Amino acid sequence: MGFLGWMATAGALLMGTSLAAGWIRPLPVTQFALYLAVGVLFGPWGLHLLDIDFLSDAHWLQRLTEVALIVSLFAGGLKLRLPWQATAWRTARRLAFPAMVLCIAGTALAAHLLLALDWPLALLLGAMLAPTDPVLASAIAVDNAADRDGLRVSLSGEAGLNDGTAMPFLLLGLLWMRGSLGWSELGRWALVELAWGVGAGIALGFLLGWLTGKVSTHLVTIARDPGPGALLTAGLIALAYAAAESIGALGFLAVFAAGVGMRKVEVAVVQEHPHPRQPHARDLTRTAPAEFMVRPAFSGGVDRGEPVEAVGHVVAEALTFGVVMEHLLGPLLVMLLGIALARHWDPHALWLALVLFALIRPLATWLTTVGMGLNWHRRLLLGWLGIRGIGGLNYLAYALVHGLDGSAARQVAGVAVTTITLSVVVHGFSAQPLLAWRNRRLARRRAQG
Repeated sequence: MGFLGWMATAGALLMGTSLAAGWIRPLPVTQFALYLAVGVLFGPWGLHLLDIDFLSDAHWLQRLTEVALIVSLFAGGLKLRLPWQATAWRTARRLAFPAMVLCIAGTALAAHLLLALDWPLALLLGAMLAPTDPVLASAIAVDNAADRDGLRVSLSGEAGLNDGTAMPFLLLGLLWMRGSLGWSELGRWALVELAWGVGAGIALGFLLGWLTGKVSTHLVTIARDPGPGALLTAGLIALAYAAAESIGALGFLAVFAAGVGMRKVEVAVVQEHPHPRQPHARDLTRTAPAEFMVRPAFSGGVDRGEPVEAVGHVVAEALTFGVVMEHLLGPLLVMLLGIALARHWDPHALWLALVLFALIRPLATWLTTVGMGLNWHRRLLLGWLGIRGIGGLNYLAYALVHGLDGSAARQVAGVAVTTITLSVVVHGFSAQPLLAWRNRRLARRRAQG
């Protein structure tokens, strides 16, 4: 199928799911599971209208998944409003760093034992499958900045951080695959790819997001609007990612930190210049995000004399761009996953997926949240609700572009695509019932005082 066919398919998918949203929403499945089914229907297993092979299409798939990730990561960071020292944020950091390293190690060991993969390939697969996904986690992630639910904030923060922090381990796997690793290579990797990549990515992204938020808010206040919010946001995302990559830092972390940095500006403005409708502005748990204070355009628009409304206008436009792009790219990529499944389905991945979902991820989460005071059911849910998705596909495409080839490439691609597909289905079907069970528990607790 040519370009017009792809355009028609994507258009029909977006229009159909949008018009049918009212019927889809009550179903015990996520919309992404339905997009996956559409991909299977259009692919070789169904009507055979479309076909995708990661091995031959890796270059453009890497770029497409890259764009989807950086937009989603920025929007995810912008939605997180709790203080950095909050329990939910501390949990996110533990999940995104020590727990993810344990998941990479556990998945690599399982791949070596169950699939007889060489250690470098096993490490590559572990790095692909350990990160959780910021694009497909809509059912369990923070929906807007007013959402202070600890479980959602932890999972959203983890997904925002670990798509970047897993990259050094993918690079280590590629380095190992090309030859033996000596102490000098390991030392350089630890200093440059890990320490510098993570630290510089977060610092640079946060600074750019904070500066952009400050400058654009000031321009709104003095009646010199910075222009369409979509252009400003797209420019910030592109600049943060490109600047980080150009200095050897992790671009995924930079764009996530840019969203967090812009949100930090909003929080500071709300606390320093309380809005008349928010008398308790210094207590973040009792105030609405600034974007909620902006009046609709038909009622007069932004009150430039209120700093909260000025920063709210900036944040609202940035969020609108991010959410729209997520809604455009997310369904398309999951449909592509469904199409690719026919070429890359590998039944050997079933055992690996079972071990990863039911043992490695829950155990890593349980161990790294010891001593945090979290109740047992939250720790269990954190361990289970670790959906894999676009991040893993991007890492797979990256590895294929940067040296993974031959029969090893076919095997790794099959296991990765199959495991990610199983995660979309299994976690997608289980998320809503589990969250409903949690909500009933919380309601009973509140009723009991």
